[in-house]
Amino acid sequence: MNKQQPLVENSSPVITPAISVQQPEGYTSIQAINDSVTASSAWVGLLRQEMAKSIIGQEHLVERLLVGLLTGGHILLEGLPGLAKTLAVKTLAMAVHTDFQRIQFTPDMLPADIIGTQIYNPKDTLFEVKRGPIFSSLILADEINRAPAKVQSAMLEAMQEKQVTIGDETFPLPELFLVLATQNPIEQEGTYPLPEAQIDRFMLKVVVDYPTMIQERMILDRIDHTDSKIQVSPVIGPDDILGARKVVDSIYMDEKIKDYIVSLVCATRDPKSFQLDLHDYIETGASPRATINLKAVSRALAFLAGRGYVTPDDVKAAAMDVMRHRIRISYEAEAEAVTSEDIIRKILDTVPVP
Repeated sequence: MNKQQPLVENSSPVITPAISVQQPEGYTSIQAINDSVTASSAWVGLLRQEMAKSIIGQEHLVERLLVGLLTGGHILLEGLPGLAKTLAVKTLAMAVHTDFQRIQFTPDMLPADIIGTQIYNPKDTLFEVKRGPIFSSLILADEINRAPAKVQSAMLEAMQEKQVTIGDETFPLPELFLVLATQNPIEQEGTYPLPEAQIDRFMLKVVVDYPTMIQERMILDRIDHTDSKIQVSPVIGPDDILGARKVVDSIYMDEKIKDYIVSLVCATRDPKSFQLDLHDYIETGASPRATINLKAVSRALAFLAGRGYVTPDDVKAAAMDVMRHRIRISYEAEAEAVTSEDIIRKILDTVPVP
């Protein structure tokens, strides 16, 4: 009784709310999140149907594009020419009722071609700002690695801070701002490697592979005419996406799952602490953005699965696309044909799963 008396004396406005908050954190709380996920994800199936009109196969690519919408994270699509990277992004843009701009990156491009510039108006004897194509909600940065470094640097502020500085003025970008970039492998002639600072700003790097034989036959059957055009209808608006993002942020993540995410990222920086013989293969490990993005992508995958909670499998499914471009391998790894993907697989196989 003596231990309870201080609680009674101080309780009425403070203790009662604390107790009422703690109780719903169990099954009831997660069930409520499940219900909100179900209610706010009705558009996902419709969007997949519209995407399937143009894209055959490539389920992983389509899912990662949906993750980008749900998290607001920029996505880098890498693959050889002709694998529907550009088509997938254009189809997604047609299925979302918002403004869209395609920027074709070329070696002679200037930063002003992206963000805009100041133009002198002789009538008013003033400089006026002409905004560039970056002022759109969805941006297709096509073949982004064909432009030189000074153009890539113009994208850094927009991608990280969702704003653009032209002259001495700063302009905010739309709330629903997403860069979906494509690039051909660096081995292709006429390309430039992206700066490390810009690569780190992409939440996901998705490697697009060839379709299967069955899928390629389906593509062949669908394209009967050289002028075949498939009509894609908008099925979702910005408000639906922004509302779904709030639900994604509320998805429950256990403390052990958070510790697991931190362990995966830290294993890329100090593999010896996790009994991993990878130190000679890693020059620099994943940045803290990898930790933040793993949490966000894992929640988005749980949302797409219709769950209000994150599982270790969600984290594992997100790890490759989140970390493959954030691990810089050493010359020794290149000499032994060890890739960042090999390193991530080894880490996933070794770090204990909660």
